[in-house]
Amino acid sequence: MALELFVSLVQQNKVDKAAASPLASYACRHVKDGRRCGASLNIRDIDSHYCQQRKNVHKTSWYQRESETGDWRELVVEDRRSNPADIAVTWIDFRNWLESLSRLKRQVAETLASGESTQAVAKHFQVTAGRISQLRRELLESWNAFQGVEVSNSI
Repeated sequence: MALELFVSLVQQNKVDKAAASPLASYACRHVKDGRRCGASLNIRDIDSHYCQQRKNVHKTSWYQRESETGDWRELVVEDRRSNPADIAVTWIDFRNWLESLSRLKRQVAETLASGESTQAVAKHFQVTAGRISQLRRELLESWNAFQGVEVSNSI
């Protein structure tokens, strides 16, 4: 920031007005307002720090864990091919599917969905990793049935 202002003063033949303290103060004010050196102020770009600060926008992940309880709240698996409608449908369907499961299977599904390994889930639920693998298969079949997807058992 200060360098950009100094270059601007040089280009305007006003080098005599360039002092370190005002340049530093100017740069600090701009950084505090969300401007970054060499970056444009794009208020419509949600990834822009400037937009987040000016519009009071906070980005959060669709998948979160509550820090106090550790309970799973939301999950959406998003890839580049998903559009907002697909993501919303998956989010709603996933929640409804979880509610259709028994308490144990729901807890296992939520723990697996949080990214825990088979071994970690097995240790948490005090069962073997093989049993978690079986439950993972049952959960997949249950999800496919819930979605109305027919899956061929042939390899």
